[in-house]
Amino acid sequence: MTNAKMRFAEMSRAQLEEKLSALRAAYEEYKAQGLTLDMSRGKPGADQLDLSMDVLTCIDGREGYTAANGFDTRNYGILDGLPEAKSLFADILHMDAANVIVGGNSSLNMMFDYIAQAYGTGLCGNAPWSTQGEVKFLCPVPGYDRHFAVTAHFGIKLIPVAMTAEGPDMDAVEELIKDAAVKGMWCVPMYSNPDGITYSDATVRRIAAMKPAAKDFRVMWDNAYCLHHVEDAGDTLLDLYPELVKNGNEDMAVMFTSTSKISFPGAGVAAMAASPANIADVKRRLTVQTIGYDKMNMLRHVRYFKDLDGIKAHMKRHAAIMRPKFAAVTDALERHLSGTGVAAWHDPKGGYFVSVNLMAGCAKRTIELLAAAGVNMTPAGATYPYGNDPKDSNLRIAPSYPTVEELKVAMELFCICAQIACAEKCLANN
Repeated sequence: MTNAKMRFAEMSRAQLEEKLSALRAAYEEYKAQGLTLDMSRGKPGADQLDLSMDVLTCIDGREGYTAANGFDTRNYGILDGLPEAKSLFADILHMDAANVIVGGNSSLNMMFDYIAQAYGTGLCGNAPWSTQGEVKFLCPVPGYDRHFAVTAHFGIKLIPVAMTAEGPDMDAVEELIKDAAVKGMWCVPMYSNPDGITYSDATVRRIAAMKPAAKDFRVMWDNAYCLHHVEDAGDTLLDLYPELVKNGNEDMAVMFTSTSKISFPGAGVAAMAASPANIADVKRRLTVQTIGYDKMNMLRHVRYFKDLDGIKAHMKRHAAIMRPKFAAVTDALERHLSGTGVAAWHDPKGGYFVSVNLMAGCAKRTIELLAAAGVNMTPAGATYPYGNDPKDSNLRIAPSYPTVEELKVAMELFCICAQIACAEKCLANN
């Protein structure tokens, strides 16, 4: 068999055919095992969910159901969240508690509602986006498919912006925001989905200093992974809000986070934070939208975690579970694909994903091969607006849900499928 470390693009036709024959034989062996493995979404594994089971039983009649302000959490009321829950999320997001709204279990729901407000009734006195003609939104790519789906739902035109090792290509962003039709930008600033990149200080400062033509431009700052370090020496992210204030841009961004991957994805707590003007604007909508979110769930989470230090200690237990899973992914990629020209990847220090860029034209074929062998992954193209990866290159690996042993098997198969797709591509071009 041809040396695995030889670059595919440099192989002769005979060498490629020999390589492909061996890879296909290995593939058939895995296919015969009847695998059923799921790496399609960033879902916590059962062992991670088990860490938080005491959240469900930490309030009872002995301690009572009363919030710090004396409010009975079993009843209607309190639109913006319990005071102690607001304080906890204020510490997570490095914001004043007065500028925090605590909602239901889904930060994505809060993002959807905010975009719906912008589109239907406008932001802070500005005209609704729906009345302003064509509306555009900047989408760093590769990025989060559900972000893109929110803005696409309203018919907003999605504009891809390339990600760099420091975050979005700010030269491109600064040029695009000269167009008043560009109304915002999606951002996952820490351990980005899927690349695992944390925005550099310079990038955060450039975002904070932007002067978009649109007065109602909003940066949707989804800080979903701000506590999800895998390595002890994780990344650090410069706080955006103080930089916005320095530049007179405090209304330009809205920040979001949740406990979805801290406690339970379907039963956690979400929050948003922003300037006083933005928070007041959202509260006006909430008086019509709801009589209050699930305050007993807020109380459960505060009683269980107690404070930010309690959450950080809890997240170290998550990291102990996630670390060998990330290692299984990067170890397989390094052993099988390093030096072959088949793929490039970023080795993140936290978050939930590993992003792999294959040789152009090979992502869809790799997913097809994996699916036929029983491994379910996020579809090729999903990390780009409208599912259209122009290079057909990027794939998102989500290592959290399988066990380590399952993941090792899945990654061996992933590397075989990626090499088959690339060998076929090289032969077609040879």
